[in-house]
Amino acid sequence: MREFRSDDAAPSLALVGDERVARWLSFDNRDLEAATAMIEGAAARAKTEPRNEYYLAVTLPGDELIGFARLGLDGVKAAKLGYAILADQWGHGYATDAARILTDFGFRELGLHRISAAIGPDNAASVAVAERLGMQYEGHIRDHVFTNGAWRDSQLYAVLSSEWPPASISR
Repeated sequence: MREFRSDDAAPSLALVGDERVARWLSFDNRDLEAATAMIEGAAARAKTEPRNEYYLAVTLPGDELIGFARLGLDGVKAAKLGYAILADQWGHGYATDAARILTDFGFRELGLHRISAAIGPDNAASVAVAERLGMQYEGHIRDHVFTNGAWRDSQLYAVLSSEWPPASISR
């Protein structure tokens, strides 16, 4: 994982412009202009002090962008976790790895107490990632996000610093 760069805008379009991926995100599908604004915004926010967001590119060893992971600081010693991986890279454990790295960073380096993730009820793969991280189901949030023209519910999962690291993290 690494910070976003301006040349990540076009490759990120394969992620945020793909309906298979975007249907699970908390924002609408994006075109190149919107993807560019997203990347530029993430790069600008990475320079703010104090930093309140870690929005990072997920890459393969050759630096090919295959996704993103985000830890947004929210409240007192709390953060929200999000992640997305290119559809043709699903099933390789990249989302679990990225989420684990950011969760570990949040607890060990930032001193967070709680990290949560709001996941669409039908997104079984993302629920599995949350459970691999040791997150606990906390409840159902009705009409939580408005995306792609419709309201969507979310399931809330969270892990506390006292529960980290989980006994085992498997793929």
